[in-house]
Amino acid sequence: MYRFFRNLRMHGRRLINLKRLRIDGVLIDTRAEILPRFIRTALFKNTYEAPERKLVDELIEPTDRVLEIGCGIGLVSLLCAKICGPDNVLSYEANGVVESVIRNNYALNGWSPNLRMKAITTDGADVTFYVDSNVISSSLLDRNKGGPVTVHSDSLAEVIAEFSPSVIVMDVEGAEIELLQQTSLQGISKMIVELHPHIVGDAAVDALRNHLRQQGFDEVQYLHKTACYLRCQSGRSASPQTDRRSAA
Repeated sequence: MYRFFRNLRMHGRRLINLKRLRIDGVLIDTRAEILPRFIRTALFKNTYEAPERKLVDELIEPTDRVLEIGCGIGLVSLLCAKICGPDNVLSYEANGVVESVIRNNYALNGWSPNLRMKAITTDGADVTFYVDSNVISSSLLDRNKGGPVTVHSDSLAEVIAEFSPSVIVMDVEGAEIELLQQTSLQGISKMIVELHPHIVGDAAVDALRNHLRQQGFDEVQYLHKTACYLRCQSGRSASPQTDRRSAA
């Protein structure tokens, strides 16, 4: 029944050609001329980035500083900015096609993004990025879906040292394996990471989980391939909900 009403809502929004949509308190541009059909459909169904949105709402606090790697159309970034302020959110996006979309969505909400149109890598060297017509499938990994372009990158370690984030939000279509295994995460207390076993394989994801556990992170939630990690405190595990109640 829920799926029926969700689809009904989607068709209704498509029928009236809805140009703006408020999602979780922020405005998003939904014009057909700027978004692929599948992204508009997900926005109209309220399923677009749903696990990340839920975890951001539960995890991010006003005192946090968020490093977002993989900004997409800017929705998750805006939700972080709504909680802790746009100056405390630094977003990276390697796909130059979506820069105007991100900036326009920020402008709709009266803000300017702290945005760097670059990739994040372990060494900061130029990299080949594969741009797919399916925006959210564009990746540093060659998935035989997109055309290659060369993009500049920043080193994750150097960005952490410069920006001093407390939170990492990451959706990089498989590149999370190398980034999180080969970079010191000192100073990071929380992470929301979309995992991609269908791209990198279950063994690589298991190895990453073991590595993060050894670095002191508990995986406290896992929603539709999106994992939430908290750094252990005094040997105890906690959920985001428990952490927020304690902070209150």
